[in-house]
Amino acid sequence: MTRESLDVEKQTNLDDAQVEQFLREHPKFFNKYPALLSQLELPGRELGAGVEDLQVVMLERLRAENTSAKSQQRELITTGRSNLSTQTRIHECVLALLDANSFEQLVQIVTTDFAVLLEMDIVVLCIEADDTEVAPIRTRGLQIIQPGLVDELIGSNREVILRSNVEGDPDIFGGGATLVQSDALARVIISKSTPNCMLAFGSRNSEKFHPGQATDLLGFLASVTQNVIRLWLQLPG
Repeated sequence: MTRESLDVEKQTNLDDAQVEQFLREHPKFFNKYPALLSQLELPGRELGAGVEDLQVVMLERLRAENTSAKSQQRELITTGRSNLSTQTRIHECVLALLDANSFEQLVQIVTTDFAVLLEMDIVVLCIEADDTEVAPIRTRGLQIIQPGLVDELIGSNREVILRSNVEGDPDIFGGGATLVQSDALARVIISKSTPNCMLAFGSRNSEKFHPGQATDLLGFLASVTQNVIRLWLQLPG
């Protein structure tokens, strides 16, 4: 048996007296490693009827706080991973937009590739019907909606709105409306000379989108989309 193995055996075969001596010499040991307390079985003290042992109460509180801290840590890790995954998917959508070889392909990427990359049931690029002299952009894959609907749904001072537990609107999602139980609507400003537009993301998961979620990534995707469309159509900002 080597010297190292003897040292390990010596360290792992501690008797009660050695453990007691160590703890007496290191009274703050459990302050440094509080998680160990949740694994110990400490004796209670008989203090009489109606008298609480504060040591036990404090230990139980520490155990509860430790459990809560672990739960919050796991939740933060899960949220962080989810945000990173979403960010990666948004970046893939942007790269797909930049690879478009024509305006028609661009619209196809928005309405088809976005749905695949973002794991949506349906993605629609909506454009308001225009009653002015400037004709609305028309190409396959666009959904024509009523004038004023973008501001009505999103609000005049907002860029993105998230809705949960909704019934899909046929005016927005057309024949795919029956699939939609939650959606995200993002304003798309192509040009001052074109009607209002918006990107509509629909999911059959009723909690896929909800008002408490961050909207910065969807807002970023909508901004990139509007700028790429503007370049293809050679329109001013």
